[in-house]
Amino acid sequence: MAKPTFYITTPIYYPNDKLHIGHSYTTVAADALARYKRLRGYDVMYLTGTDEHGQKIQLRAQDAGKPVMQFLDEIIAWIKDLWYKLDISYDDFIRTTEPRHTKVVEEIFERLIDQGDIYLSDYEGWYCTPCESFWAERELVDGKCPDCGREVQFVSEESYFFRMSKYVDRLLQFYEEHPDFIQPESRKNEMINNFIKPGLKDLCVSRTSFDWGIPVRRDPKHVVYVWLDALTNYITAIGYGSDDPAQRAKFEKYWPADVHFVGKEIVRFHVIYWPIILMALGLPLPKKVYGHGFLLMKDGKMSKSKGNVIDPKLLIDRYGSDAIRYFLLREIPFGQDGVFTPEALVERLNFDLANDFGNLVHRTAAMLHRFLGGRIPQPGPRTQAELELAELAEQTVRDVEQHMDEMQFSVALADIWRLVRAANKYIDDMAPWALHKQGDEERLRTVMYTVAETIRLVSVWVQPFIPRAGAQVLDQYGISPEHRTWDSTHRFGAEIGGSAVEQRPPLFPRLDVEQELEALAGLTRGPAPAAKEQTEPRADAGAGEDRRENAGQEGQTVETQAPAGVQTKDTIGIDVFDQVELRVGQIRAAERIPNADKLLRLEVDLGAETRQIVSGIAKHFQPEELVGKKVVVVVNLKPVKLRGVESSGMILAASTEDQLQLVTVPDFMPNGAVVK
Repeated sequence: MAKPTFYITTPIYYPNDKLHIGHSYTTVAADALARYKRLRGYDVMYLTGTDEHGQKIQLRAQDAGKPVMQFLDEIIAWIKDLWYKLDISYDDFIRTTEPRHTKVVEEIFERLIDQGDIYLSDYEGWYCTPCESFWAERELVDGKCPDCGREVQFVSEESYFFRMSKYVDRLLQFYEEHPDFIQPESRKNEMINNFIKPGLKDLCVSRTSFDWGIPVRRDPKHVVYVWLDALTNYITAIGYGSDDPAQRAKFEKYWPADVHFVGKEIVRFHVIYWPIILMALGLPLPKKVYGHGFLLMKDGKMSKSKGNVIDPKLLIDRYGSDAIRYFLLREIPFGQDGVFTPEALVERLNFDLANDFGNLVHRTAAMLHRFLGGRIPQPGPRTQAELELAELAEQTVRDVEQHMDEMQFSVALADIWRLVRAANKYIDDMAPWALHKQGDEERLRTVMYTVAETIRLVSVWVQPFIPRAGAQVLDQYGISPEHRTWDSTHRFGAEIGGSAVEQRPPLFPRLDVEQELEALAGLTRGPAPAAKEQTEPRADAGAGEDRRENAGQEGQTVETQAPAGVQTKDTIGIDVFDQVELRVGQIRAAERIPNADKLLRLEVDLGAETRQIVSGIAKHFQPEELVGKKVVVVVNLKPVKLRGVESSGMILAASTEDQLQLVTVPDFMPNGAVVK
């Protein structure tokens, strides 16, 4: 049985310069959907490319002192390298200077003249060279281009025009019959009210003032103007008008496109001009056009003139392709504008990737090696806790499918991360280290299998978004091909017992916030970002006079004395502070030590292990009220014995003369998370 097809396109990018991170957004989103559809069993055609004709290209090449094709080839090579670095899995890359495109555009133009859809006349009006757009006087904003805000020129030249007005009624009828054609729906009202109701002008489709374009066969002093040339790439790339029967069969297979992804600034060209061109050619219209929002900087839209653009390659080189893909897809609801800030990037990478997913994978592998010989065990009987996690997993896959079909990538990732966080909480609640210590091997096997199975599901689901990490985790956990399919994730409980698990470095190491903000400031040509307070949990013992209350005799608890006039010890550099390793721990058990009024013996869960810590806080807390608290632990202190009981670490606390409070972190922070 033939696979169902799915044809998805990005806009073809205009290579008058290198692309910035905003351009990458569309391509990454389209790639995530293409990868998802492949996992669901679709025969996917994913097209991207470049729009290489026009006056801007010609002028930029002249400014660079290069022949136009040499200028283009260098930029196209840079763009393809960017897509390679971002793991973009396109099936075809169309260049509008290729003969497979130019020949068909010439033929389309001739046909439309012959059938009366294109006619010759004179154009007089306002023209924006950067946008390559003509504007009526009423459409200008303060006398400038309504799209880019730049100066416009009044031009007068002979041009060919497409009779848009001939097809307006059919277009409006199509909108009525296909209410999901334009997405988000708000864009449809904008198109009708701003462009169609005021009276749709016939479209200028040729120019004589420059010659870098596809010539009109019967009138070579004209070149085909941008939109009739650029938009037809969606059909020429898959064989429309080809002399090759195999290519024509490809067109019949994939057309109409399932979705065109475009930025909102070019929606009107794709939902007004493009459908009308297709109507004139007697071809089916695409099923959907999705106009997403802009990726903005704090000071507005990315712009080379503002100096606020970010080179995506520099971000990829520093953080990896998965990290950048995840940020773009998770941070910005598709269809809305989003703001790129260094603080938001670092937070997403630290909390979502390092603390949540990375920590889940790493701590589980460590415990499998420590407790079960490095293999996923066969599970024993399931309790209510396992049933609830399995139910959540089976609901998650349904939610992810719904939101991916709706192209809500951010929501789909939130669905997955809900299960990731539930799995981390499940580990904390089940305490495998305690089960091992108690010798409850059957229960331990069930718990560790349940976590490993959850990791399998998540690793399959994240592959459209972070393909490298998803595949790496499946490899690390020895998951066989039949358990890597999307269909295999609809049921919790795959036969993965016995698979060997490797111990590897963390997928996503935690980042030093201040260091990364400083580095990110250097990747833009805009102002340096200010450090954001409380970007991550902190334990700042340096806020006042630091003292150790009876350390070495009455326990290991650092207390920070409330300052009076702030007196401090000698200042230290970050290199000294970095020698102290602080991590989140959860107190699992607490009891008094006989004959020691100030001491409590604590069992503190640090994720991959449980530590025994003796702490001098018995006068301030009852043992039972400490159980479950998430505290900050100094984990790299040399072990000591206090009243004959070994203590391997120190918990942090703040004190005044008569009060003491533990330094705690929110419950959602995973055990073992690094604190800086």
